[in-house]
Amino acid sequence: MPGAPAVASRSCGALARQRRRGNPSPGLLGPPRSGVVMESPWDELTLAFSHTSMFPFFDIAHYLVSVMALKRQPGAVAVAWKNPVSSWFTAMLHCFGGGILSCILLAEPPLRFLANHTNVLLASSIWYIIFFCPCDLVSRGYSFLPVQLLATGMKEVTRTWKIVGGVTHANNYYKDGWIVMIVIGWARGAGGAIITSFEQLLKGHWKPEGDEWLKMSYPSKVTLLGSVMFTFQHTKHLAVSKHHLMFLYTIFLVTTKITMMVTETSTMTLAPLEDILSRMLFGWQQQFSLCGKKSETKASFNGTGSSTSKPTPEDAVESTKKKNTKKTE
Repeated sequence: MPGAPAVASRSCGALARQRRRGNPSPGLLGPPRSGVVMESPWDELTLAFSHTSMFPFFDIAHYLVSVMALKRQPGAVAVAWKNPVSSWFTAMLHCFGGGILSCILLAEPPLRFLANHTNVLLASSIWYIIFFCPCDLVSRGYSFLPVQLLATGMKEVTRTWKIVGGVTHANNYYKDGWIVMIVIGWARGAGGAIITSFEQLLKGHWKPEGDEWLKMSYPSKVTLLGSVMFTFQHTKHLAVSKHHLMFLYTIFLVTTKITMMVTETSTMTLAPLEDILSRMLFGWQQQFSLCGKKSETKASFNGTGSSTSKPTPEDAVESTKKKNTKKTE
């Protein structure tokens, strides 16, 4: 055919141009490669979990548990009826205390939480129906254990999001300042108890044994542990993805909290970990002092025992002299 050489030359030229451009021919070098990397079901699960929105259901659970904890305090219902403004302000401290404390530490306006009108109205509505609902229906419904387990578990999910948000927010001010990131993450996740301690101090109801600075509760300890882990992950000192760590840490929080509620234990002790850390960091001097005391007591015991069990030659001579004098008498 007369046009065959021209067609062949054009096809060869097209193949050469494709190779120069970096686009190999599908028929020569195999099927085209797609740029999409297939993710495992575990990655898809953790990614979807990390993108979960806290509004409105998880926020409602957080406000419900916080305000119910306020209502169970002695005299809280009477204060709500006599001075509703004071009760509402205390409820907002319970709901937004972590954000307020983190703003104070970063020299930001402490009342910035009031700019989020939707969350403030939502928390205020929950405060109102808990304290002023007819026949106390909300409190009665919350008294069922499954409802408490569900609400408390959802509240622990929000704790993870607050820690991550605090660490990320502190990194915007202090790039890779890991101490500041740990403090702000801990304040955002468990600062409500500290803020309410100041509120009780102003009211005259503060007790030293209940202060979070002097005696940290289990939520404060586990929040501090989470803040350390997320800070190290953010600074690339912990080789794990953020969504994986968020999922695993949240499962740990929810499991321990539900276990505490089911077994009716007020705290789940971290004494083994604390004991190991205290021995590693602060127990060397104590161990050396104990070893020194043991060696001293052992040496003194050996000295007294040897002196009594093995008499000296001088003692033997004195004893023979005493026997001879008795015989002469």
